[in-house]
Parts: sequence; structure tokens; C-alpha cells
Amino acid sequence: MPVLTLPADAASLTDAVVEAVRMGVQQQELVPEEVYSVYQLADLLGVSRSPVREAMLRLAEVGLVEIARNRGFRIVLPTAHDVEEIFEIRLALEPAAAGRAAERGCPDVATHLDAMTRAVADQDEPAFWDADRALHRALLVAAGNRRAAEVVEQLRATTALLGPPTTATGRSLAEILAEHQPIVDAALAGDAALAEQTMREHLVHTRDLLTGS
Repeated sequence: MPVLTLPADAASLTDAVVEAVRMGVQQQELVPEEVYSVYQLADLLGVSRSPVREAMLRLAEVGLVEIARNRGFRIVLPTAHDVEEIFEIRLALEPAAAGRAAERGCPDVATHLDAMTRAVADQDEPAFWDADRALHRALLVAAGNRRAAEVVEQLRATTALLGPPTTATGRSLAEILAEHQPIVDAALAGDAALAEQTMREHLVHTRDLLTGS
């Protein structure tokens, strides 16, 4: 039987089920070959069937599960083409946002980079990725686009299904940290062109590693 954990800090029970399924896929507790029922998932998580159905519909809308009529649902992992599309969107949003954040000011990104640095020293991968997501979000928010920040969060959740990012891309946490350092340095220095350039280079490198380009 799969082992799933219901997060305690989700905004709603449906959100918690969505996150539990995402983590179950990432940890290979839920696999694409199997068909899972709403009843089974509700029992595993100790919740009613209603939030599970709502979560499955939400995940189906973004292509992360496939509804098997009268049977349940299947996990759908992103393909290389899906990853390319995701990074096409991220490349349209994040480099320009990093440039605008540099122009407008974004002092809190240094806090997130410090958190990433501590996580590398502690070999704390979950803390590292929390800080990484927070850094990317801080740049998007500083650029004045919270909607873009939400979009990127969803896109990152999809690529995370491929497995732990360090494994999926072949990079160590220290190497990923090193890619973020020039982005933050440029943003704090108010160098919009360099912030945009270094963010683009980081995303392109990540995309190429994930897709084997």
C-alpha cells in the first residue's frame, strides 16, 4: 500500500490532498502504471471522498492525473515535451521579472539565498528547495506580478514530479546555489540587464538537463 502524508499547513483539505498526491508521486509511492480509486486514497489519508474528488479534478485540469472512468485515476508524469513547454513559459516570465526586480529593489532575496547556503552546509535538501522556491517567488513578486508567481509555483510542482531536482538534473545543491548567486548579486546591485541574463542562463541550463538537450 502507498504511504502518503497529509500536510498540516495547507490552505484547505483539498489543497492538502493535492500536495499529498504530488509528494506521493515524487517519492514514487504513487506510480503511473497503477489505477487508484478515490475510496482508496481517502482511506489512506483519513479524509472523506469529497476533497479527494475535488483534488483529482484539479490535478486532472493541469494534466497530472488521468481520470479512468468508473475506476479511479492514473498518475501522468510530464514528458520531455511537457518540460520544454513549462520552461518556455518560465523563460517568458522569470528573466524579465528578475530585471524588473533589480530596477525596483528586492532586498529580501538575500535572505532566501542565505537560507539556501545554510541548507547546503546542513545537507538539508527539503530546506534548500523551500528557499529556492521562495527566492524565485520573491523576484516575481518584487517585479510586481503575483499572478506570475502563482503560475511558476504550479509549473515547478509539475516538473518536481520527475523526482528530486538534484537527481533529475545531475547537479549538486552547491552547484545550483552557485547558479543563483550571480542572479541575486545582480538584483541587489540594481543591474537589470545582468539579472535578466543570469536568470535566463539558469533556467536554460535547468531545462537542458531535464530534457537531455
